[in-house]
Amino acid sequence: MKKRNMIRSALSLLLAMAFCLSAAACSGNQTTPEQVQESPTAEPAAPEATAQEQKTAEPVVEEKTVQETAQAALPVKALRPKQVEENPYMAKSDANIHHDGYNTDSTDEILPIGIYPEINVSYETTNANASPAIYFDSYGHAVVPLLGGIAIRDLNVEETRTLGYFSPKQHDGGGYVIQSSYTFLDAENRIVCPTSNNHVLMLRATDEAGNVLPTFEKVLDIDIKAAAEAVLGKTLEQNLLSVVFDYEGNLWFATGGFRIYPERGQQGVIGYIARTAIDAILSGEQANLAEAVFVHELTPGEGAENGIAASKDGAVILTNQNCYLLRAENGVNVVWCTPYESVGAKVSGEGDKTTGGGLAWGGGCSPTLTPNLVLFTDNQDPVNLLALDMKTGKVVASCPVLANLPEGYQVAVENSAIVYDDGEGTVSTIVCNWFGAGNAGLADPNSDSSIQSYANIYDRNWLMKGNVMIAPGVERVDTVKTADGYEMKSIWCRNDLSDTSILKLSTATGYIYGYVQDVNTSMWQYILLDFETGETVFTMDVSNKYGYNNMAIGMYAGNSGNALYCPTGYLELLRLQDRFVYLPEMPYRKVDLDKAARNVLSQEQFTADGGAGNIMGWRNTVTVRNVHPNTTVAIRMNNLSGDASQLKLYAYGTDGKLTEVARELWMITGEGGQAVTALTEGTLYELRITVADGSALDLSEAEREIRLSVVLGK
Repeated sequence: MKKRNMIRSALSLLLAMAFCLSAAACSGNQTTPEQVQESPTAEPAAPEATAQEQKTAEPVVEEKTVQETAQAALPVKALRPKQVEENPYMAKSDANIHHDGYNTDSTDEILPIGIYPEINVSYETTNANASPAIYFDSYGHAVVPLLGGIAIRDLNVEETRTLGYFSPKQHDGGGYVIQSSYTFLDAENRIVCPTSNNHVLMLRATDEAGNVLPTFEKVLDIDIKAAAEAVLGKTLEQNLLSVVFDYEGNLWFATGGFRIYPERGQQGVIGYIARTAIDAILSGEQANLAEAVFVHELTPGEGAENGIAASKDGAVILTNQNCYLLRAENGVNVVWCTPYESVGAKVSGEGDKTTGGGLAWGGGCSPTLTPNLVLFTDNQDPVNLLALDMKTGKVVASCPVLANLPEGYQVAVENSAIVYDDGEGTVSTIVCNWFGAGNAGLADPNSDSSIQSYANIYDRNWLMKGNVMIAPGVERVDTVKTADGYEMKSIWCRNDLSDTSILKLSTATGYIYGYVQDVNTSMWQYILLDFETGETVFTMDVSNKYGYNNMAIGMYAGNSGNALYCPTGYLELLRLQDRFVYLPEMPYRKVDLDKAARNVLSQEQFTADGGAGNIMGWRNTVTVRNVHPNTTVAIRMNNLSGDASQLKLYAYGTDGKLTEVARELWMITGEGGQAVTALTEGTLYELRITVADGSALDLSEAEREIRLSVVLGK
């Protein structure tokens, strides 16, 4: 199978190189007026670039360093879990576009590591675009934008299927759309949504048992702009942009857009709605918003351009001019306000290899937190990464990033940075250049940059010609605690990668995940970077068609431990998966990967559930349908080491407890089924288990279906 995959990969590469200048057309659906403001995803695919355009496009790569790898399983390089204190008012899941309230863009979930990898697809037949801005509730449901509203959808079927939804047009009289970029899930799995008409909604999407409601119930609706204007005594010229709960349940909000020009003098605010009012509304009572909405007036021309972060210290809001730490103390307490510098909105100039620009006037990326620091980039030339002390707001470290690009390129860090705190004094930040993907039309004084539409935000040439139209650059910078404070240093920099996806870090695997276009071959591909070195260690080709761009909004880590979702401009939602489970006695049968999961199980939980000794590897859960008597299930894993005879296998029962599995029912083998004794970390082995329908290992009540959940101990 490996040899066959290698041959297939080689043939694919040759074909891609031969046809990279193809001008074959692929049509896109038309957008209705209701869909136009639906997140940065609503424009249909632009006409494909002509062959002549593709031939004359200049590559932006200085040198080719991406490996043309035969796909082999990558060794697990697990990092410590991310240092994020749980917000009691947010869902216990990757609940927003940046995964958590700190905006870390990292996940503790397992992601694919190249174990017989494959790309599967879910086709869009209802929405104008493949599902963007995906977040997951505590039940594992995917929450996504849909036709100007919000929905829970099955993303793992051939045609994406809606399980339940809320449509402003159908269910609330229309006239607005949900702004999905800064929507999030609360602790009760309710969906909290800012809207294009300056309201915030809270939608009940599931019942008490986690079943999806066909039509979501609107349980809260507050006109934030009107309430803020009443308190302020002034008309607000900026629109609502982003919202978040702090650790006391107050709902913080900020007005602004993706580009706020100070000289235009638009009035904006930052503020919050008190938790007492929210609870009263949810209980069916009347709330006096005049006594529950608190605002801080911004200087005219100042406004937010990104999302809000929150920790136990308060809410952190980055405007186009200042960074704030705010607390709710019967009013907005500005704990500190730290100004920063910007050269202003960046656009392509004469001689540039790009035609678009950046998004923000000020710092482009949302602020990201650690327990002790606030990190963001300014918008100077060169761009600097800034680290602020969480308690005081003092800049404790800074350094230029992406400062050595080839001539003809500018820098704008618009996607949120990955920030990983190892808990031992080092905070790693991965920043990515985004310059060129932004719509030059945002400079128009009549442009409303708060409108989160694809047409409004993104450069058409990038849509048509791909990543040759954006500036390259991905860099890792570490902020290290020293005896005297902090110091910053560059660890690695990649000037050969042009990327608009929001890169993701999996602490469970130790790799950075991206979706880029190889500008030499025009091939869009999934890539994995080694966190420590920045080296590309895995690539998997998708297509050289322009419409397979990632829609400039990034990828989303599923919670199954085996799916990395990426929306494309061709109405296809891709998911990268490992074929880590199969049936060796029936190789023709493919186990449904969407019914197989790998999850990190802590030592504490392993012991509490009944396991003895030390946990080894991950918890693996598999469902097999239409089973035959005494079916053998093989689970592939490469994170084992030591003496195989010392291993014990534990299985979860219907009571949620672990029991040891009899040794005659399982074994560790090499690929092909040969018995092994000495295990080497990084080598691919198989855990082979004999199961039967209705046996003690079977968690499924359905006939001719087996569901088992197992973990190794030592």
